[in-house]
Amino acid sequence: MKEGYRVSEQYTEEPLVDVFVFEISQQIEQLEKLILTNEEESCYSEDSLNGIFRIMHTIKGSSAMMAYNSISSLAHAMEDLFSYLRENKSENVDCEVLSDLILECIDFMKIEVEKIKNGDQLDGECHSLHERISCFLKCLKNGDSVLDISAYKIIIHFEEDCEMENMRAYSLIHNVSRMANEIHYSPENIESGENSIELIRKNGFIINMKTEAKYEEVNEFFYHSDFIKEFTIDQVSDDKEIESLLSIPETADREVSDICRKEEKTSENKEDHSTSMQQNIISVGVGKLDKLMDLMGELVIAEEMVIQNSDLRNLVLDNFPKAARQLRKITAEMQDMVMSIRMVPLSATFHKMHRLVRDMSKKLSKEINLEIIGEETEVDKKIIEYISDPLMHLVRNAVDHGFECPDEREFEGKNRIGTLTLEAKNTGGDVLIIIKDDGKGLNKSKILEKAKISGLLNKPEEEMLDKEIYNLVFLPGFSTKEDVSEFSGRGVGMDVVTKNIEMVGGTISLVSIENEGTTITLKIPLTLAIIDGMNIKVGNSYYTFPTVLVKEFFKARQQDVIADPDNNEMIMVRGRCYPIIRLYEYYGVENAKTNFDEGIIIMLERDEQIICIFVDELLGQQQVVVKVLPEYIRKLKKIKGLTGCTLLGDGNISLILDITGLISD
Repeated sequence: MKEGYRVSEQYTEEPLVDVFVFEISQQIEQLEKLILTNEEESCYSEDSLNGIFRIMHTIKGSSAMMAYNSISSLAHAMEDLFSYLRENKSENVDCEVLSDLILECIDFMKIEVEKIKNGDQLDGECHSLHERISCFLKCLKNGDSVLDISAYKIIIHFEEDCEMENMRAYSLIHNVSRMANEIHYSPENIESGENSIELIRKNGFIINMKTEAKYEEVNEFFYHSDFIKEFTIDQVSDDKEIESLLSIPETADREVSDICRKEEKTSENKEDHSTSMQQNIISVGVGKLDKLMDLMGELVIAEEMVIQNSDLRNLVLDNFPKAARQLRKITAEMQDMVMSIRMVPLSATFHKMHRLVRDMSKKLSKEINLEIIGEETEVDKKIIEYISDPLMHLVRNAVDHGFECPDEREFEGKNRIGTLTLEAKNTGGDVLIIIKDDGKGLNKSKILEKAKISGLLNKPEEEMLDKEIYNLVFLPGFSTKEDVSEFSGRGVGMDVVTKNIEMVGGTISLVSIENEGTTITLKIPLTLAIIDGMNIKVGNSYYTFPTVLVKEFFKARQQDVIADPDNNEMIMVRGRCYPIIRLYEYYGVENAKTNFDEGIIIMLERDEQIICIFVDELLGQQQVVVKVLPEYIRKLKKIKGLTGCTLLGDGNISLILDITGLISD
């Protein structure tokens, strides 16, 4: 029987599966956080061991109930391991090796959970993880030290004129075997003479070995060996490849732990109390929250339609204003409550970066400390869905590109351990997310050189400000990385980050000081659903933009307007010139006012950039529900400067302006 088949057959709507996925995802997240925290402290406290054991016991039971046997069996093995660690205060535990092993198990579970979400078959193979856990547990029981054994594949090319390559290889094997637990090499018959010499010259000398030595030690050994022209070292990470090199003891017999039963008995008294507390919290599907938000939006529109109903004009209704105020008060309170339900803290998104920084630091041989500030800051769940991947890319970029290796930092007078800071804070209707590192910063000359080669410069480089130079890194295809690595160097990414941030009406900015570090700031709205909007009219068309962007509005005379050398209109306000956009020209609106004396100018500011738009009429402020532009319009024509549309109280459709797009156009 396929895993999960029985459940999905019996429960066609799969409510149990949804609950299982939600709960196990939270447990895995909590488990990962515990592992990373204890690894930083280089030990596992008694409370942490108890917490990890309880999580594994819960995952084992719930996944077994759902017939997800691969997850259940692995959780059972992990539970046995931590049960032993709880009962026996072993002093020979290598916390780093234990953390690596458990994190690999967590990754396996994450993949299996994703398969459950997608309705796929759970076909993950975790046999090697079982054996490694059993090996670890057996070493602990025997009192042996648990060794972190790695497998490497080394390909060596000797200097062309060194001669007797087979003897060089023989000498190399003799020396390297001192650090190797097990070693294999090709060609095997290196003593046979000409045949092996020709193979080595053609294919190189290949060594496969397992060793307790770190990557840096292996690299150092071959770097200082004689007659080697070049070599490559690949650390084998795939479990199946490692299995071929490592000899792992047979799987230890699992026993049902008495401590598990003790834990259940001691927790019985707590369950009555905790059950009453848990009844105050329920899990609600995201789809239901989205539907609730849509209905809330319709209620806001309906409220405006009632209050602005043209049938009520010129009627004397003494009680209507009072009733309208009460309706508006209740609607506002309901809206705030619905919004608060959708708001989630950034903590979960931020803490995912701990694992990313930890794994990359180990692979890149860098020492980096991640600091998190303002993780309690809340953002609409929809916003988080858009910014999670860009944030991960920026953190990855900082670790790969931004930080120097420890020796280089020490040589430059810096702390060997670099600091990467993730910070979030509220600023009015927006949230700022700041990614700051104390690495080597960006090299302006290198950026300009790359941009020049790629034809990305649109003005003479001597006229470019530092901010304009740094913003070049956000252009498609831009990369100063000369070699392609696992993490970067493919020329894609930063422009995708910018697009994702702009899709939610946000902006991205970058400041860097060479040899001191780089700071990237994301400015994103709190929510996408309902905004305080300012409505304007141009001809017979209606437009809306966020009220918070309004700097001022004023009447202007034709003689106040000047033209720059490119014939673009500008207006002088208190000694400064600002560009003007006539919306009727920009969107081709007919029957609009064309003289400045007749219309009104609205000055808007976004990220310290200011633009003036000329419109017919200022209609006033109201809360508007943001709707995406209909699909047929987006497919038919790409319209610049628009982010969506909304329905006004009088039934007219208003287009929502993208002020960032208008400024950059």
